[in-house]
Amino acid sequence: MARTVAVTPAAAGPATSGAGSAASAATSARADAVLSRLQLLVTRKLDGLLQGDYVGLLPGPGSEAGESREYRPGDDVRRMDWPVTARTTLPHVRRTVADRELETWLAVDLSASLDFGTGQWLKRDLVVAAVAAVAHLTVRGGNRIGAVVGTGGFGGTTRPVAGRTGTPTPPNVLRLPARPGRKEAQGLLRAIAHTEIKPGRSDLGALVDMLNRPPRRRGVAVVISDFLSPPEQWGRPVRKLAVRHDVLAIEVVDPRELELPDVGVLALVDPETGQLHEVQTADPRLRRRYAEAASAQRAAIAHQLRAAGAAHLRLRTDSDWLLDMVRFVAAQRHARTRGTTR
Repeated sequence: MARTVAVTPAAAGPATSGAGSAASAATSARADAVLSRLQLLVTRKLDGLLQGDYVGLLPGPGSEAGESREYRPGDDVRRMDWPVTARTTLPHVRRTVADRELETWLAVDLSASLDFGTGQWLKRDLVVAAVAAVAHLTVRGGNRIGAVVGTGGFGGTTRPVAGRTGTPTPPNVLRLPARPGRKEAQGLLRAIAHTEIKPGRSDLGALVDMLNRPPRRRGVAVVISDFLSPPEQWGRPVRKLAVRHDVLAIEVVDPRELELPDVGVLALVDPETGQLHEVQTADPRLRRRYAEAASAQRAAIAHQLRAAGAAHLRLRTDSDWLLDMVRFVAAQRHARTRGTTR
């Protein structure tokens, strides 16, 4: 007899107000439980491991021009101060001063496909975990953090954002202004954790482009998504974002998105459209084609991010995401400081 497994829940239909209130309360309680667990993990495992006087997750030299000094072996020749070198006839390099107040902006994609997970976490939980880790690592010393959050399908007319810029915000987008302080960062984290995911897929390109308009001071931009949208949709906005900011792309992946298990007939429900598909996973050729297609899709995502000049971190629902993040940040710092004098 064929085995039927419901992997993802179907899109919810109309419900009574009582059922809706109960579901909302259950979702809120689960979000609070996940937040408590995440905050404990982040505080215990990240404190002391990755602290230091860095501008952010992607440390490097500052961008503000400082004083000049004589060239020493090992200095970066791209920092040569040619006017001073010409006047003194001795090679000089220009020091750069790091901006002591960092502004970090997050583009958080909470499409319906994030309400899925077959490992230790749901993909949505990993998104919240990534936000918690980024906030923990960057919010100190007056640094500010803000976010734009996509909560499902774009569409309809735009409405103006309250504020001085008047920049239009698409429907199903939550804009959280950048504010300093850990209390405000915790409020941002709670707002993202309690955001209701609506049916449909967010336009990731439009979401990223909201970090480009209006132009913001140079800082760190973090894009958190499963990147299941076509790469040509979001590739150009990410490249544009990387011109002005250090960009970190955090890709959230579930193992079942990479390969199918051999469990007979598998009933799959698309959470974005509600369509039901029955797949015979006992067919080895189907599983092979699925794995090849998934591998090609992830390779295309990695290629697009690499072409944009963004740092790429992949978090899986079946692995230790904190360990993956620690290794990634350590590798980034090693790559940035390799070959420089101290």
